[in-house]
Amino acid sequence: MLLLFASCKNENKAIVSVAFTDSLLNNYSDSAIKNSLETDLKFWKNRIVPESPGLVNELQYAGCLVRHFHLTGEIQDLVTADSILLLADKAFEHKETAPYIALVRNSILQHRFKMADSLLQQVKNTGIRKYESATLSFDVAFELGYYPVAAFELKQITSPTDYGYNFRRAKLAHYKGELDTAIAAMHRAAELAAGNVSLRQAALSNEADLNLHNGNLQRANELYVQSIHLSATDLHSVMALGWIALVHDKNDSLAEKIFRFVRSKTKAPDAIFKLTQVADARGDSAMQKKYSTEFVAIATAPVYRNMYNKYVLELYTGILNEPAKAEAMAAGELLNRTTPQTYAWYVWALYSNNKTAEAEKVYQQHVSGKPLEGLELYWMGKYMQAQNKGYNAQQFFKAAYKNRYDLSAGMVRDLEKELGE
Repeated sequence: MLLLFASCKNENKAIVSVAFTDSLLNNYSDSAIKNSLETDLKFWKNRIVPESPGLVNELQYAGCLVRHFHLTGEIQDLVTADSILLLADKAFEHKETAPYIALVRNSILQHRFKMADSLLQQVKNTGIRKYESATLSFDVAFELGYYPVAAFELKQITSPTDYGYNFRRAKLAHYKGELDTAIAAMHRAAELAAGNVSLRQAALSNEADLNLHNGNLQRANELYVQSIHLSATDLHSVMALGWIALVHDKNDSLAEKIFRFVRSKTKAPDAIFKLTQVADARGDSAMQKKYSTEFVAIATAPVYRNMYNKYVLELYTGILNEPAKAEAMAAGELLNRTTPQTYAWYVWALYSNNKTAEAEKVYQQHVSGKPLEGLELYWMGKYMQAQNKGYNAQQFFKAAYKNRYDLSAGMVRDLEKELGE
């Protein structure tokens, strides 16, 4: 009993340091990085001669715009970067690979996966190095749900000492549900990044995300903090501390403080979505609906394309109760990528829109027996429950509960009720 008490006490102990987050928020400054980036942007932009398009200046300017997007969340930066790259590509009569490669990466960033695939096939025709071909092919195939192709491409670059290989190996292992393998591979990638801050931060924050999925919140917190120490502008990791504070520490005030801070530093709408979940944790449906409406208004703007479909779908089938819009969005997402997750979204949207027969057909053909993540597991559990398939529902609920730190407070409360936790 003493051991059980100690275990429960440890589980309830707060993980996120209030002192650290207060210091981080109070002393945060991105002015040096912004000023440096603004200088680079002006420099490369001024070197571009519209009447005589080149390659180096255009590529450098487009790269600066992408970095500016990551820093500020200004989505128009990606649009401008793409237009610059397309002009450079046209000027060189589609014979240079560099603009294509950059466009493929930007398309993935914007969740334009079919576009990325089309561009990748074109760049392969112009000639591309084996390593770049394999890594880009993996990235595109993985996002499109072509997992055997992704696995094949990964084998082409197998090297225990390569950052790119380990990073991608972690992604594929995560999809397969092999979380320990995924964490180990991402940890190796972080080690291999050495002095490259951006690569190391990417690996550290992803390793933290994997630990979060695996319920290792203390370790996740440590990794997020490591990444923030490298550069406080890693707002993904900053916001993740708020999420741990909300879902584990039950410190909704600290979570709200962090999310509001992030919201003030970026134009990306992610922090607004997190504020809907703070309201959910508090049982404040009025504020939950307010933030949800605000988030959807931004995230469904044409400039964002498909970048926030998963989160909008969650709100359309939840607090906003817009099942017809949910169905249309889920159907549109399948034109962009066909993965077990996106098919599960479609099943849930069809069911929410009272189209149970169609939902069952899609479920049987494309979802049943496939790997799913926390949100989709929860949705499929609710779907099975509605079909009076109690055993199947419980299996989904148990799997979803293992991923409960990916879920909203309302979903976790519901799971605990269903499972008698």
